[in-house]
Amino acid sequence: MVVLDSTYKAPKLFINGHLETILPALFRKISGVNYERERITTPDDDFLDLDWSRVGSDHLVIVSHGLEGNSTRAYMKGMVKLFNENGIDALAWNFRGCSEEMNRQLRFYHSGATEDLRHLIETVAANNSYQTINLVGFSLGGNLTLKFLGEEKTNLNSAVRSAAVFSVPIDLAASCKVISEPQNFLYSNRFLRNLKRKIRTKSKQMPGLNTNGLGKISNLKDFDDRYTAPLHGFKDAEQYYDACSAKHFIGDIVIPTLLVNARNDPFLSASCYPEGNTVENSNFYAEYPETGGHVGFPRKVGRLYWAEHRALEFVKKYAEVSPPAINRNSP
Repeated sequence: MVVLDSTYKAPKLFINGHLETILPALFRKISGVNYERERITTPDDDFLDLDWSRVGSDHLVIVSHGLEGNSTRAYMKGMVKLFNENGIDALAWNFRGCSEEMNRQLRFYHSGATEDLRHLIETVAANNSYQTINLVGFSLGGNLTLKFLGEEKTNLNSAVRSAAVFSVPIDLAASCKVISEPQNFLYSNRFLRNLKRKIRTKSKQMPGLNTNGLGKISNLKDFDDRYTAPLHGFKDAEQYYDACSAKHFIGDIVIPTLLVNARNDPFLSASCYPEGNTVENSNFYAEYPETGGHVGFPRKVGRLYWAEHRALEFVKKYAEVSPPAINRNSP
């Protein structure tokens, strides 16, 4: 594992990690991204909604969103837009139940649901002629991406060449404790409210889903104990967190992969910043800027953020799409 120095510094307006997290989420707008929707069927007769933004390229980036996100979030569209502007096709996919239509099966998405990412990549590779497929992930989608890559090892589809992930809770149990601390109430409460709404919607579709006591659940761990874990084959939240934390899989990744976690990210535990001597993997790069917040990394000027440029730079270098767009002295 190689730990890189980072050049990112937040603009003066963004004085802490909370502002870097909240202001982009509330006020950032991205125009000029026009998706073409495709729905694919999963092996268990469910569906995934894919949003394509093609520019006629032989290269593709697949972008995975965070908890309770979707393809329309500004951080997703910003990534899509910059890759398109640099001649690369983009696919922003929506996890099960995240595309404004409830999925069909008695399950949802979760931090370790790599079967859906695997099926997506296999389908895209079989139906298209891309020279390279590159992966970008945010938060939960970043954990999912890292776990997938570690699981696949040498079985990875040969078209998949590189990955860059941002704001990733690679230790799910520890990060769940952090986000449930009092100073993070606004974040955890918003996630809980949305997740509970989905359970209520699913219970109308699947009357056997028990919602008794749902309103009394007050933190994410209790929600995961009651719903996320059992619905997806885990005994409880602790087993789910341990089985799905990306920290267990990064040592087995065989393609160049970049992890960027800001030191002031209000969602992440100290264990989400592994140092070089803790992971023996020369394919894995980590970058820990002092600022950035969670899925933030705003820039002082320009409509596109630093994370987008960093991902593009990394993909261009290691997927050999073209020479790096930015002249930097690091991988």
